[in-house]
Amino acid sequence: MSSCSTFVFLFLFSFLTSFRASAQDPTYTYHVCPNTTTFTRNSTYYTNLRTLLSSLSSPNASYSTGFQNATTGQAPDGVTGLFLCRGDVMQEVCRRCISFAVNDTLKRCPNEREVTLYYEKCMLRYSNGNILSTLNTSGEHHMSNGERITSNQTGFRDLLLSTMNQAATFASNSSRKFDTVNAFANSQTLFGLVQCTPDLTSQECFHCLNWTINRLPIDSVGGRVLVPSCNSRFEPYKFYDETDVPTPPPPRPGEGRNSSVIIIAVVVPITVIFLLLVAVFSFRAKRKGAVYETEPLADRDDITTAGSLQFDFKAIEAATDNFSEGNKLGQGGFGQVYKGTFPSGVQVAVKRLSNTSGQGKREFENEVVVVAKLQPRNLVRLFGFCLEAEEKILVYEFVPNKSLDYFLFDSTMQSQLDWTKRYKIIGGIARGILYLHQDSRLTIIHRDLKAGNILLDADMNPKVADFGMARIFGIDQTEANTRRVVGTYGYMSPEYAMYGQFSMKSDVYSFGVLVLEIISGKRNSSLFQMDGTAGNLVTYAWRLWSNGSRLELMDPSFQDNYETNEITRCIHIALLCVQEEAEDRPTMSEIVQMLTTSSISLAVPRPPGFFFRSRHEQVGRAGPSIDMSALCSDDNASITRVDPR
Repeated sequence: MSSCSTFVFLFLFSFLTSFRASAQDPTYTYHVCPNTTTFTRNSTYYTNLRTLLSSLSSPNASYSTGFQNATTGQAPDGVTGLFLCRGDVMQEVCRRCISFAVNDTLKRCPNEREVTLYYEKCMLRYSNGNILSTLNTSGEHHMSNGERITSNQTGFRDLLLSTMNQAATFASNSSRKFDTVNAFANSQTLFGLVQCTPDLTSQECFHCLNWTINRLPIDSVGGRVLVPSCNSRFEPYKFYDETDVPTPPPPRPGEGRNSSVIIIAVVVPITVIFLLLVAVFSFRAKRKGAVYETEPLADRDDITTAGSLQFDFKAIEAATDNFSEGNKLGQGGFGQVYKGTFPSGVQVAVKRLSNTSGQGKREFENEVVVVAKLQPRNLVRLFGFCLEAEEKILVYEFVPNKSLDYFLFDSTMQSQLDWTKRYKIIGGIARGILYLHQDSRLTIIHRDLKAGNILLDADMNPKVADFGMARIFGIDQTEANTRRVVGTYGYMSPEYAMYGQFSMKSDVYSFGVLVLEIISGKRNSSLFQMDGTAGNLVTYAWRLWSNGSRLELMDPSFQDNYETNEITRCIHIALLCVQEEAEDRPTMSEIVQMLTTSSISLAVPRPPGFFFRSRHEQVGRAGPSIDMSALCSDDNASITRVDPR
């Protein structure tokens, strides 16, 4: 009996050990390795990469903290890498996961220089660029549980957003940048986990987590969003590990007991534990067996499915000190903007729409839906919204340097924007619009591009804002008509202002006007006299171009600190953008190429739209002259005209 019991004990112990080891094998989730920059196996980069991977998987790596980074080599063959283990896993589990990932990476991404691999309990990332202390939300991966919410969807959504937001606030202010949370309400249980790479600042971590939480599948009982800098996940069961469960001490042989009693005392508890573990792992396997699928962001057009975080009105009141005058940042066409500070220290800009503003509920919902789906660096970030009683409030990231027009059209502030900064601003705006038109999952026409809707951050980087007028285009749609012309005269293209026809080329026209304003420091609506004829800025720029005196357009505050070729090229590009015929204007992708590659030759611009012609000028292709005096209203005033001419 003793021999038989010993055999059973050894069998169970061996089986249990192998079962647990197998259960802890890293589970692959997803990988991103764009085939944009590659290397060969006999290259210096490959040698540096092998050294880096060896360093990250060495026994001396910081598995106890779950995060480590390293850099090997020098540019252009240098490589920087990092790993991040899930905050709840033990040191040995972290080590096993990273070792597995290091061996797996060259199989999944054999020759790409930029790689991100996700596993259930760790993430490995490396690049030939600098990826440390840099917020990155590109290449996102969305997963949702195949089981959908069938009842009380609103209650579950509210529970999900409020619970995950609490976790994001705590995690962003902790040193580990990690938190787990659970909640129970309306017979629904929710378990959540959020985590950032610890090299981010608290505000960057909060931005990243807020971005991923906004994209969680709120119509599913479980899901996650993975990006290089952070991740968020929720499930109706506890999917993360408990690391504080004490391990029972091994049994000791008791004095005066026979071998049968000892064996029974050992075998029975192990057998019980084994059976319990089998039951637990079977349950978890069944849960994890639910089909997860990668799903693109749906082109939803309803505020209830925007994925935005809804703020409590009292919390916004407290953050803005009851909308005090001291916190007021400015006032736009639709309401007032205030600076707010939440208890976590995160600063926000609160856009409070007035009850009498032109932006009604439709524009408000449109802005939430549009901006919640956008997150590049040249677009202002939406943190959330509040829609209570008569209050309509949008909560944006705080951008400290106000809007572009604050500097551009003020004689005392213009000198703070030298040509180098303005050239950088032009490029940033172009990239922001390009994202709207082409690089996002949606095709978005802004329809109200102007200096007042370009915000400047602490480093004077531009951020396109105010999407209340934006329109989302369907697949393969290139233009649309509307009887409700909205926007700002002076920036509107002729086909939009006169006939309600808008397209990506409408935004291109507005961009061209904006570039001329940035170069000159003058509003388009200002009147300019030349050759005895009055005209707006577009007309004035065209006449200077035609007369060969194009540099007279530039702001005198530049003095001698400018690049002639850069200014001349920007004027040329702007005039290509404001051509009267939409098909003559370049696309935003072409514009970005023109701005970044000086070797690209530029076409000869045709006369612009809304061109004030003198009597001796030929009509030509541009058509008859147009009296636009009624259209040259103040560029600060957004308008809505129900029945365009």
